[in-house]
Amino acid sequence: MTTMISSPSVAATGLRALAGCGGCAAKLDPLLVSALAAAAQRVNLPQADVLCGLDPADDAAVYRLDDDRALVSTIDFFPPLVYDPAYYGAVAAANALSDVYAMGGEVAFALVIAGFPASIPQHVVETVIAAASAVVAECGAVVLGGHSVRCQEPVFGLAVTGFVHPERIWRKRGARPGDVLMLSKALGIGLLLSHGSDQGLAQATAAMRVTNRAAAEALRTLPEPPGAVTDVTGYGLVGHALEMARHSGVRLHLEAARLPWLEGARAAAESGVRTSADARLRAAGGDHVVFAGDVAAAVSALCHDPQTSGGLLAAVAPEARRSLESQGFTMIGQVEAGEPAVLVT
Repeated sequence: MTTMISSPSVAATGLRALAGCGGCAAKLDPLLVSALAAAAQRVNLPQADVLCGLDPADDAAVYRLDDDRALVSTIDFFPPLVYDPAYYGAVAAANALSDVYAMGGEVAFALVIAGFPASIPQHVVETVIAAASAVVAECGAVVLGGHSVRCQEPVFGLAVTGFVHPERIWRKRGARPGDVLMLSKALGIGLLLSHGSDQGLAQATAAMRVTNRAAAEALRTLPEPPGAVTDVTGYGLVGHALEMARHSGVRLHLEAARLPWLEGARAAAESGVRTSADARLRAAGGDHVVFAGDVAAAVSALCHDPQTSGGLLAAVAPEARRSLESQGFTMIGQVEAGEPAVLVT
């Protein structure tokens, strides 16, 4: 495993030092993203073979090819959030691949999207791309090309193509009252990165490096398919849960005591560490995200913590809980009837 580089001399000149905001915390405000999607939707012509597009938007676009195959297409990139170029490439790849898995698909191939300052040595860029390609290969796919430009702030990611059966697509909509909410990865990545301790950085990077391939396979083998699935990334747990609630027309009830924390994340939150996206994400949720009075401030911070390459959040039948828990998922709440909202108690 590549060693995390964190010495002051490297930090002063490394990739992370060139980024104003790293990882999925660099995503635009959710309200602005919705406005941009609506603007694009106004000029799109309806097509019968578009199974998932902008109305409503989901984790990836899906286009039917024939009765048995549909194309899954997504793109994701961000500024560096670690100093080590190999970790940067690997995490960016795992994050980009996640949207295909969130739709129930299998990855076929990827294209590189790269922008780096001229001052970055060629071997650093090669290391980023090689690490990303290795993660894609681990998922049974291949990098076939891409595009690169010179830019002031480094950005890197992938455009990913996969396939799914047209009748087996997972969407954010479809969560049913009575479903349980299962999460495949522990939370706290943004808090650990913001805290900056060596141990915390190691915990966060190890979590981000894990792809959602195994989690998707666990969901795929359930006797009854999940009602709704999304991946938890830059909008934090409650932000992505709210998307699921709105798409499904239900209330998602999260239980604070069940939320899984990465080692060191709780201590960071309790010490007052907050990410740069915390206030923005709280404002985006508004009155539709409600915390009970006895929920600790640290838990609220965890719920608004932007995750980079976070886990899958799935609404499934209660009978699936035991099987998924045996494969690394955690039950964090349930789906209830009610106006679309997220309640944390």
